Amino acid sequence: MLIRELLCFDAEGQDAAVRGWVRTKRELKNLVFVEVNDGSCFASIQCTFDCNDAKMAKKGVFNTLAALGTGCSVEIKGKLTPSPAAGQKTEIVAETILLIGGADDYPLQKKRHSLEFLREIAHLRARTNTFGAVARTRSRLAFAVHEFFQNRDFHYIHTPIITANDAEGAGAMFQVTALDIDKPGNLPPDYSADFFGKKTFLTVSGQLEAETYATALSRVYTFGPTFRAENSNTARHLAEFWMIEPEASFADLEDNMRLAEDFLKFLFTTALEKCAEDLAFFDAHIQKGVVDTLRKVVESRFSHITYTEAVKELEKQSGKFTFKPFWGCDLQSEHEKFLTEAVAGGPVIVTDYPEEIKAFYMKMNDDGKTVRAMDVLVPRLGEIIGGSQREENLERLESRMAELGMHVADYSWYLDLRRFGSVPHSGFGMGFERLILYVTGMTNIRDVIPYPRTPGVAAF
Repeated sequence: MLIRELLCFDAEGQDAAVRGWVRTKRELKNLVFVEVNDGSCFASIQCTFDCNDAKMAKKGVFNTLAALGTGCSVEIKGKLTPSPAAGQKTEIVAETILLIGGADDYPLQKKRHSLEFLREIAHLRARTNTFGAVARTRSRLAFAVHEFFQNRDFHYIHTPIITANDAEGAGAMFQVTALDIDKPGNLPPDYSADFFGKKTFLTVSGQLEAETYATALSRVYTFGPTFRAENSNTARHLAEFWMIEPEASFADLEDNMRLAEDFLKFLFTTALEKCAEDLAFFDAHIQKGVVDTLRKVVESRFSHITYTEAVKELEKQSGKFTFKPFWGCDLQSEHEKFLTEAVAGGPVIVTDYPEEIKAFYMKMNDDGKTVRAMDVLVPRLGEIIGGSQREENLERLESRMAELGMHVADYSWYLDLRRFGSVPHSGFGMGFERLILYVTGMTNIRDVIPYPRTPGVAAF
C-alpha cells in the first residue's frame, strides 16, 4: 500500500509494508523512530522499532538501523497501530527492515534549503516537502484541465510542436534545423535543402492550428508544450512551458469570458478540495493567505472593465507606478495588480484593447481602434488568461496582415478558414505554470515546473 492509503486505514494490528525514503531517524533509549515518505501524500508515516525485541536483534534489524540515514530507500514491515503522536492517527510497529538503497553524503539533510540551492539539484528536489507538494498539485490540476473541457464537449487535439508560423508575431522563437551549420560552405544556410524545405521553429502557441479543428468539431482545446526564445532572466519567464488553449466556434467575446471564469473557478475549487493537505502547507510556509485568496476568487463574480476605463483609473494614481500608464501602453504587472486589488476588489476581466498592442487575428471593434480582446486578472498575480474573439471576416483579416507586413501566402491555410464556412469563434490561452504559481503561492515560475529551461540552463 501507498502511505496515503495506510494513513487512512483503521484496521489495528493488520500486517502492513511501507516502501519509501527515510526522512528522519530518531533514537531514544529503548526506541528508534524512522519516518518514511513515498511521495503519495504530504505526510510521512512513523515506524517504531523496539530496541528490547530479541527477535529483531536476531534478524539484524539493529545493524540495519545503525546504517540508516536520511535519503535511504527502505522496506519496513510490521503491524498498523493507532499513533500516540500528534499529527497522524496511524503508525507502524516495525518488525523487519530492508535497506534497499543507501544515501551517503545525501545533499538534502534535515535543515531547510534555499529554493536557489534546490534548483541546482532539480533531479532531487521533488523529495522535499515543498516540491513534492508542487508536483502533486500540478498533477491533479493537469487532470482537472481535461475534466473541465471533456465535461463541456471540448475535444482534445495535439497541435504541432514544430511549425513555420509565429502565432504571436513576437519573433522570439527557437529555430529547428537539420542542417550542419558548422560544415564549411553551409553559411548562410540554404533552407530549401533543410529537412522541411524552409525555416521552421518550436511553436509559441497551438492556437492557429486549433482554429482549424474548431471549425470542424466546434469545440476543441490543446494542452501541450510551447517555447519562447526571450532572453529574459526573471521570476516570471520560462523558455519552455505548457499552454492550455481552448477554441470554440459560434462563440463571441462574452461566451469566451464566461468560459474563462468558469474554468478558473473549477480549477481553484479542485485545488481546494483535492489538494487540501498540500495547500495547507503552502499557506503555512510559502504564502500566507493563499487558500483564502483561492476561496475568494471562487466565490467572486468577475468584474468587467474596458481597457480605456482601466487606463483612466490607473492615470488617477499614476504617481504610484514605476511605469506611467497611458492609453496605448501595455499594462504592466503593477497596473494589473492595482486593478484587481484597489479598483475591482477581486478578479477582473479587461476587454477591448488597442489594436496596436494585440495580435493580428483579433476581431476589430466598430470604433476601428480597439479589438475584442480580453485579459483575466486575479489578485496578487495579475494576468492569468489572455484571449479574444477571432476575426472571421476574410477581407479584414487580410488587410490587417498586410498592415503588419506579414507574408500572407504563408497563412493561406489559415485564411481558408475564412473562405470556407467562416463562423464567429473565440478562444484563450493560459500558461499552466502561471496557474500553478498562483495556486501554490510560489514566487518563482522556475519552481513550479519539474525542469526549468531558462537562458543558459538547458540541462542538469
